[in-house]
Amino acid sequence: MATRGYFETTRTLTYSYLSVLPLLFLYELLLFISEPTVDTEVRLSADLWIRAVFSWTGTNTLLITIFLTLVFGIVIYYKERRKLPAIRLHYFTFMVLESLVWAIVIAIAVSLFVGRLFAMAGGGTGELTFIQWMALAIGAGVYEELVFRVILVSILLFMFRQLFLSDWLPPVLAVIIGALIFSWVHYVGTFGDEFTMPSFMFRFLFGLALTALLIYRGFGIAAWTHSLYDVLVISTWQL
Repeated sequence: MATRGYFETTRTLTYSYLSVLPLLFLYELLLFISEPTVDTEVRLSADLWIRAVFSWTGTNTLLITIFLTLVFGIVIYYKERRKLPAIRLHYFTFMVLESLVWAIVIAIAVSLFVGRLFAMAGGGTGELTFIQWMALAIGAGVYEELVFRVILVSILLFMFRQLFLSDWLPPVLAVIIGALIFSWVHYVGTFGDEFTMPSFMFRFLFGLALTALLIYRGFGIAAWTHSLYDVLVISTWQL
């Protein structure tokens, strides 16, 4: 096990779990210290959907998030405790740098198909503060990858495998439809963007690219790539 290289090691659930903890912490911290300027709660839609599932308990949803995070950590540790060598802290620095490269490369590559670089929003930062937008950008990498790339695609894959006998058709349909839903959701709700075909196609192709990254590099890299891309977008709004 000690001969495992960087790419094989960082694809594991352990490194994915540990690498996304700072993203979750920053998301909650930035929302906590920012003063809302709107009447509605400033949260990612994917975050609110997950919280709604557990709202029936009557418990503080932040406590539920912390509890579930700890449970996932325990399960992952138990599952992989004998497979991994000692944790290499410098690998996490490499993961962030790798994700930054992927964020830039994927954005540029996808933009070639829609003729628009960093086409994420319909314009402006709306009524939210810069800190709130940064919080949403950081949290998107975790919650949107979890909801749209892991949960949604898994559900679609299960459904299509019941409907089709083909080996290749169910995963193809699941990934494509998942990316379409991921793109469409960005135009729904109070802070939804104004719909344009270029931005819709950009998000759709970006979703496909993130799915491929999730499969080949793991959840941690996909989450950080998504977050860093969104941070780059928010930063360009302020220039």
